[in-house]
Amino acid sequence: MPRGGRRKGAGRPKGTGKFGVPTKAIRVPEMMVDHIMNFIYSKGFIFPIYDTKIQAGFPASLDDQATETLDLNGYLVKNPTATFFVRATGESMTGAGIFADDVLVVDKSAEAENGDIIIAVVNNEFTVKRFVKNGNQIELRSENPNFPTITIPEGTELNIWGVVKYTIHSV
Repeated sequence: MPRGGRRKGAGRPKGTGKFGVPTKAIRVPEMMVDHIMNFIYSKGFIFPIYDTKIQAGFPASLDDQATETLDLNGYLVKNPTATFFVRATGESMTGAGIFADDVLVVDKSAEAENGDIIIAVVNNEFTVKRFVKNGNQIELRSENPNFPTITIPEGTELNIWGVVKYTIHSV
């Protein structure tokens, strides 16, 4: 009895693998496996980045050749399993460059340090504020003088959901 080869109905049905689309087995050099897997997981969103920096003052020339690429997932997300995105609202953090409808990249695994911008739950409501700890005193500060600082009384449990690592907004 012959073995191997194609048999009707054999194998996994098309589109049922972890990528949700038909796949094809190929041989690739081992040194390229990580690069190819990063490309697959980032869905191909890797952009050219130029060595030349753009002047914010007087105009300067720009090289027309990209020297490397930028994978936005790799750049913005350091810990994929602990990262989430949330849209900001309100005006209490405008002094920190966070405006209404900005997308915040938040790392749940990061330990909040003095001066970090965090996502916290206060009185059963989410807020984004600057975390300030002075001894046992904890404050959640707004970055807009029109909004008050929230003082967390000693002994009160503060639930920190994550540390804001990046803000994405349009200009």
